[in-house]
Amino acid sequence: MTQTTGARSSSPSSPSFLGEVRNAVTPRATLLVLGVLALQLLFITSYVGALHQPKLRDAPFGVAAPPAVAEQAVTRLEQLPGSPLDPRAVADEATARQQILDRKIDGALVVAPSGTTDTLLIATGGGTSLANALERLTVALEEEQRRTVRVVDVAPASARDANGLSSFYVVVGWCVGGYLCASILAISSGARPSTPRRAGIRLGTLVLVAIVGGLGGALIAGPALGAVPGGFLALWGLGALITFAVGAATLALQSLLGVVGIGVAILIVVILGNPSSGGALPPPLLPPFWEAIGPALPPGAGTWAARSITYFDGNALTGSLLVLSAWAVVGVAVTMGAALLRARQRSA
Repeated sequence: MTQTTGARSSSPSSPSFLGEVRNAVTPRATLLVLGVLALQLLFITSYVGALHQPKLRDAPFGVAAPPAVAEQAVTRLEQLPGSPLDPRAVADEATARQQILDRKIDGALVVAPSGTTDTLLIATGGGTSLANALERLTVALEEEQRRTVRVVDVAPASARDANGLSSFYVVVGWCVGGYLCASILAISSGARPSTPRRAGIRLGTLVLVAIVGGLGGALIAGPALGAVPGGFLALWGLGALITFAVGAATLALQSLLGVVGIGVAILIVVILGNPSSGGALPPPLLPPFWEAIGPALPPGAGTWAARSITYFDGNALTGSLLVLSAWAVVGVAVTMGAALLRARQRSA
């Protein structure tokens, strides 16, 4: 009878938990996760910091009154605690109305030479929150003088445009379309375009998306829902410009930074751009930092332009269109320049 000796079979030891963590979460993934966490905290900081405590500050404000009365009123308004207004004398009510439509001032007080009822001119089309803040402040000041005020809306927001926010939201949609399209083009075949021809194809694709997206946004917000009245063709062009500008800037950042460029684009457009755009709170209600950067970023320039087209007869458009055009031109130049440089490095 043969006796067999039992042998313990050896099996490869299972990896430790830390080893599995290292395999599941690579150093590159760890850096990207930390980047996402940073963007998350910056998002909260930017939105809460910009919007948590609206405070009227240096709002351009006209005073129409006889010269002696106007001088006294301007001096009194300049001395208000916290400097809520930036007052200046205007010739008469007609001048005040025109300056509001030209977006040079946000409101005006027309002082009655006789009687105790003055007229406050506002423009809810430029932002209901700003118009309401001016009304509350003026009513309180008039009550101190034992006077009353009659409110006249020179550029009223549409009845279907709740709080004057529809133009802001359609601009946000165009911005989202721009950077998402650019991001998808990058993720599908490499963030950095390998050749100038490929970079040109991406930019050409972005042009088509911008034209279609601009048309769709203008149709939905305008004829379909009636939330943004008038200026359909101008809004279409604006939407195409916004979408392309944001997309070109995103492609440029991806060309320089790779996938990280998508995060930088989100930082610029979403985290910094949206709360500072003047959509939810117009510039005179924003803290100084957000008020300063808003007009230079695509959401702020786009929101200003959309409201100008919709409610102010297309006035005061030049500055915002130049800002958007600059983002588009620089984005194209950097994208193509980076692709050309990369191609020369390979050939060398």
